Amino acid sequence: MDTRKVVLLIGALFVAAITAFMARTLMAGSAAPTAEAIPIAAPVPTGPEVLVATRALPVGTILDATALKFQPWPAELVENAYYKKDGTDLAKLIGTVVRLPITAGQPVTQGALVTPGDRGFLAAALGAGMRAVTVPVSAQTSVAGFVFPGDHIDLILTQSVEGGGDGPPLKTSETVIRNLRVLATDQSTSDQKDDKGNTVVKTFSTVTVEATPRIAEQIELAQTLGNLSLSLRSIADTAGQLEEAIASGQVSVGDGRDEKAMLARASNTPQSGVGSFMTGADISRFQRRSVPGKANAGAMAAAPAAAAPMTAPSFGGSAPAAASAPTGPVVRIARGNNVTEIPVGGK
Repeated sequence: MDTRKVVLLIGALFVAAITAFMARTLMAGSAAPTAEAIPIAAPVPTGPEVLVATRALPVGTILDATALKFQPWPAELVENAYYKKDGTDLAKLIGTVVRLPITAGQPVTQGALVTPGDRGFLAAALGAGMRAVTVPVSAQTSVAGFVFPGDHIDLILTQSVEGGGDGPPLKTSETVIRNLRVLATDQSTSDQKDDKGNTVVKTFSTVTVEATPRIAEQIELAQTLGNLSLSLRSIADTAGQLEEAIASGQVSVGDGRDEKAMLARASNTPQSGVGSFMTGADISRFQRRSVPGKANAGAMAAAPAAAAPMTAPSFGGSAPAAASAPTGPVVRIARGNNVTEIPVGGK
């Protein structure tokens, strides 16, 4: 074999080796092809618009404007009991009460709502084990009428505490009941609307709230002690209220998984017990901080024998005789601020 053929053969083998090495490198470095799903847009319902719940609505929920909305629904799934946009006045459904639980996004049926004025409306608005209590109020004690069904309020008791001594009584105010849900104002269970759909603010003389049987008794008793005023709660109090309710044991944590259920229970759980209070001295330096006590007559009469007898000044009559001080052993009996000394004999 001549030299030329040998050189060509070696060159061909060298080129083939380089080509095979480069092909192997390209195949090892390239990633395996992945199958990607082509996104398919969800079919848009072309049926009529029906009324659906924007959030979960448990039994007893008083509906407001944020709880309902209209959205398209498949025509073949529309039932006669659904509220259709054509022929439904959404404003008339505000203030109705949920009689059957409705999940978020589910259409609202006519049988699931109780309209104000229907028989059993107030009983449907009450939660399990709760009672309805009516509290008399005035324009000054009812937040000037800016309290509507579904709001949550606190009850503030203002009273004058009489004592056994001289001086003015103690002026106090304290929050006695917290987080009461308003069911109705006067005999109205829904917001009043004008011709333009705006809420009409008006004063009322009574407010009906939801309470436990024990708190209902406390509210009735508080009305005999002094004046009750309403304090409107913010809708942002739910988180802090949940922590307080869990700490006091009024709301059970359970497994802690369903936080929305715990928030719902806390937001509708009235609370009583020790709350904040204020006395007259916290407002004015000329008011009392404590209840006036009884005059300490016993201590005044038990002066030492060596001291001169005390006589009261005469106001147009004779002064009373000074009481003689005991000369032997005595027993002091204290009843509040009244201290009495009783001789027990001896020389």
